[in-house]
Amino acid sequence: MSNVSARATSGASPVANTDSGNSFPTNIDPTTIASTNAAPTNTAPPSLLPAKPPSGETLCWLALALTEGLGPSRIRKLVEHFGTADRILQASLTELEATGMRAVSAQAIATGKSLELAQDEVAKAARANATIISLSSAEYPPRLKEIYDPPVILFLKGSIELLSKPGIAMVGTRHPTPYGLGMAERLATDLASRGLVIISGMARGIDTASHRGAIAGKGKTIAVLGTGVDVFYPKENTRLAEQILALGGAIISEFPIGSSPMPQNFPIRNRIISGMSVGVLVVEAAEYSGTRITSRCALEQNRDVYAVPGNVTNKNSWGPNTLIKQGAKLVATWEDVWEELPADVQAALSAGQNESPVPTNASLFPDDAPSPHEQKLLKLLKPDESTHIDELVEMLENEMSSSEIFCALFELELSGRVRQLPGKNFVKAF
Repeated sequence: MSNVSARATSGASPVANTDSGNSFPTNIDPTTIASTNAAPTNTAPPSLLPAKPPSGETLCWLALALTEGLGPSRIRKLVEHFGTADRILQASLTELEATGMRAVSAQAIATGKSLELAQDEVAKAARANATIISLSSAEYPPRLKEIYDPPVILFLKGSIELLSKPGIAMVGTRHPTPYGLGMAERLATDLASRGLVIISGMARGIDTASHRGAIAGKGKTIAVLGTGVDVFYPKENTRLAEQILALGGAIISEFPIGSSPMPQNFPIRNRIISGMSVGVLVVEAAEYSGTRITSRCALEQNRDVYAVPGNVTNKNSWGPNTLIKQGAKLVATWEDVWEELPADVQAALSAGQNESPVPTNASLFPDDAPSPHEQKLLKLLKPDESTHIDELVEMLENEMSSSEIFCALFELELSGRVRQLPGKNFVKAF
């Protein structure tokens, strides 16, 4: 009995399905594969729809991705050598070792361990309502395929259609100044409201401000995680993740379901953030910030790099100011990004704007004029420097009571004219 036949008998390995003309694992329920191509009849938001089950081919890619000792580059070379992913899982131990594969990898594939891991991962993804996309899937992000080392598997929650739409990556420090937060949120709002998908990593600081700006602009945003798509990090961004999904956005990761936030994961995921985008916009980054990795990836991937200039005396301005000196596009408003977009992207976005007019103001109450008390506070607050509540009370003690100040600040926050930072610090919105 051949090696392939023996493994097929044990039910742990795939064999060819000659009736369908494709080779898929025989222990996959045919109805599961058929349901992959079935059109959903539910009209609920993408985040609430049941996750799309993977095809047999995607399961084979997943098995390879979960094989110890195999990385994306090695897997792609193996697929080129054998022709398809499922043929790799059908190969004998001798054939696998002949490719120069590590013994531990060859044994995992030959014994069916890799396939078992993949089947377990599919079950976990179903429980997390996550879709699995392989490099050969039609839904795989087209721009991400262009980079040198695209991940062979992506896990997704939310709208799968967003993966093919043009987007701009926005990255920066986890410890921004009020100026950086304001610029990131304003630019994200303006760009998202004009049809660009905002892509970021949902980290603290600039990433969070970028996602929130996209939401405020009634646009779409994609969060690329350094964890599993079911693990939101940092924890305080759980509500933000829920908002992204509820408003038609997406959350993606190349890491398996349940993966914890390991430090090495975040630099790895940065290539996805830049790879999916038409360009990368840097808003505040210190000299040794992880943002340098993303901007370097963007240059290697032939993506445009944009940067918001900052105060030369602030350490967070080192990154964008240096990028500008090296040739990055200086960005002060959304128009600076727009005019650099490829002609085909501009045309597609302009067509979308004709169908849905761009909002001119993302404020909740754009037409409400501030009251006299609110005007006094607006004169004292600055957009690039926070002011503590105690300072405001002290400066206005002869004109307003503390309760009037609190009430005015609350109204200004509701109208989007003022933002509250941690520690009862306030800044004027851009």
